[in-house]
Amino acid sequence: MIILMTVILMIIMLICNILMFLSIILSKKSFYDREKSSPFECGFDPKSNARIPFSLHFFLITVIFLIFDVEIALIFPIILTFKMVNFIIWTKISMFFFIILLLGVYHEWNQNMLNWTN
Repeated sequence: MIILMTVILMIIMLICNILMFLSIILSKKSFYDREKSSPFECGFDPKSNARIPFSLHFFLITVIFLIFDVEIALIFPIILTFKMVNFIIWTKISMFFFIILLLGVYHEWNQNMLNWTN
């Protein structure tokens, strides 16, 4: 039984090695093309100076998106606990959460963070 498993494992390893070798030989990848082999990072050239200024407004929009993305992920458990908790307690907790969410949107609106024009 152990011999059979060892033979099967060796055959699988041989097939994997053959396929990887064929993949390397038959691939049409060019290692000499600088633009295709370099990573693309948000429009910055990775071969240039690393201290290029970036848009602070774009960064703030990204942070806002992450905050609201996490808050939306927190809404799902509130919905799922509707049948498990008393309705009055559930309503108070949900309203408190949504008030905090709306106050955050109101604050961002007043600070003109949601405006793309400067």
